[in-house]
Amino acid sequence: MRRISMGLLIGALVMAAAAPVTGAPGQEGAAGEVVLDWPTIWVPPDSKSETIAALIERFNEENEGAIRVELEGIPDYDGYADKMNTQLASGSAPDLFIFSPNPTTFQYYDSDVLMDFTEELSGPWSENFVSGYIEASTRNGRTKTVPYEIGLTPIWYNSAHLAQVGYDEFPATMDEFWALADALKAADIVPTSQMTGGGNAWTSMLWFSHLAGSIGGPDVWSKPLSDPVFEQAAAVLMRLYQDGNTTRDAVGGDAGVSGGHYMAGNTSVFLNGPWYIGRIRNDAPDTYSATKVAAAPQVGDHHGHQIGFMLSNLAAANTDDPNRRAAVVKWMQFMTDPENVRFVSEAAGSMFSIKYELTDAADPLQKAFVQASSDATFVIPPLTVAHKVQVVDTFKEALAAMALGEATPAEFVQMLVDANR
Repeated sequence: MRRISMGLLIGALVMAAAAPVTGAPGQEGAAGEVVLDWPTIWVPPDSKSETIAALIERFNEENEGAIRVELEGIPDYDGYADKMNTQLASGSAPDLFIFSPNPTTFQYYDSDVLMDFTEELSGPWSENFVSGYIEASTRNGRTKTVPYEIGLTPIWYNSAHLAQVGYDEFPATMDEFWALADALKAADIVPTSQMTGGGNAWTSMLWFSHLAGSIGGPDVWSKPLSDPVFEQAAAVLMRLYQDGNTTRDAVGGDAGVSGGHYMAGNTSVFLNGPWYIGRIRNDAPDTYSATKVAAAPQVGDHHGHQIGFMLSNLAAANTDDPNRRAAVVKWMQFMTDPENVRFVSEAAGSMFSIKYELTDAADPLQKAFVQASSDATFVIPPLTVAHKVQVVDTFKEALAAMALGEATPAEFVQMLVDANR
């Protein structure tokens, strides 16, 4: 019965994503029913779409006549980010939405646009969360978003490809990695997936962050961008774009290009988070079964670290209506209930800031992510979290120029320095 229900829900979500929005923030249903509009990226093909849809369905059934959550599907990540940023910058917000916690978006804490959950998260509800995430979502003593999904982005590699060229584990150093890359190319396999496009050149940005961490250590992001660490990292990243080490469409390619090549078995190494597990398991079972994760190759004095961060917080529009506020809080507490979180996590492979335990039936690759987190010598955020949006926007432009031979690593870094002023 659950499989049939999920299929129907996916169909409904696809139609919802294509249909115009009929609801509006702040609306109410019949007889005082509170209707909460939720624009979200968690619709097909996102791996959380089935479970999120099921949770909405169950919440609406449990609160029939009192609260109803209506989903507005926006499957394009960059389009979703543009929509949210535009609304927030104008001083308004949807009833419910996904907040991307970073230095730029945290500036909205200074306005009245976001609902404040400080009081509720100071009580028993806080016991649901892993230590540190509420604090990380707090600014000036106010917690205006609810920590939810977290990210860990290790190296993904196709163990079948490595075995084909005589490797039974991922290289520990960059010199060993270049030897592997040469062996893969000799077997007509492209070593890595890269990308300069999308909102932030995601896969390549993660490579750069890993490399910087290996050279600069746990405090790398406290260093100015003019520090030699970042030019050294850029030089390695540039080589990943040369000599056939990535695909020809990497320059200008977006996340679909980068992930698509890895899923198709065209490339051997890829970087992404646990939310992609469900996608690759469903759409590329052969690649999924061959995928293992590892720490990035050592370049400098440090090795074994990971890139980790708060990925998606839950947020809501501020309101003076006590009934609407109570409805929003009830939804947030429902979404962060440990059993509901485990349900989403095991189905999609995602990781969360809430305390929950995986069952024996949990995805093996997801368990590998959990182990990678436990084994990490230290964890640092990616460039996208450590620096403001102007630097992130410039990164992909500077990377494209460097990949095309139009900028040196030093010039690449100078572009970031200029954007940070």
